[in-house]
Amino acid sequence: MKTYATKPKDIQRRWYLLDAEGVVLGRLASTVAQLLRGKHKPTFAPYLDCGDHVIVVNAAKVRLTGRKAEQKRYFRHTGYMGHEKFIPFATMLARHPERVIELAVKGMLPKNDLGRSLRRKLKVYAGPEHPHETQRPVKLEI
Repeated sequence: MKTYATKPKDIQRRWYLLDAEGVVLGRLASTVAQLLRGKHKPTFAPYLDCGDHVIVVNAAKVRLTGRKAEQKRYFRHTGYMGHEKFIPFATMLARHPERVIELAVKGMLPKNDLGRSLRRKLKVYAGPEHPHETQRPVKLEI
């Protein structure tokens, strides 16, 4: 018997649509990360981009549990010494709701070239509309 090894030409990509309204951020991000990596497929290979495209709508209506909505802060650095910027979750959700989900998913993907290519297949929108109807995405419930 021979061991099967997935090749890039064998990969079939699908489009999935997830509605983030009322869904806990961490649970949504872990589901999205699994779909992007392709871990739900029997042909999963950790060294290949064998995942699917994911569309997330209603990003502005995602929720957190406990007191995280008040305590969670996003960190960034300007490049100058001592210029650390901390943005509260409520501010980030009001200004850039897409970025909240993108950063949560980013933390669950590999930190290398593969992870960066996987993130390109994630499309996040603050409202219920998206421009990817021609791909006929499959709607998933979380």
